Amino acid sequence: MAKVLMYCTAVCPYCVAAERLLKSRGVTEIEKIRIDLDPAKQDEMITRTGRRTVPQVFIGDTHVGGFDDTSALDAAGKLVPLLADA
Repeated sequence: MAKVLMYCTAVCPYCVAAERLLKSRGVTEIEKIRIDLDPAKQDEMITRTGRRTVPQVFIGDTHVGGFDDTSALDAAGKLVPLLADA
């Protein structure tokens, strides 16, 4: 199973939804980077993704995007293979 990293905040319903989706696809561990606790991590997220919103999901070295992107990848049948291959 691929390493999954997610930039998130404590009170983000989309972060919770993304975590729930990933876990439903077999992910057992998600490295969470809380940008609400460390402003430098928010800057890091913006630099890596070009986006300011959370969640921002990485599977292995691949930036998947936010919850909508992750959900769309799943709907297209591409999330599970990405999790397996990364």
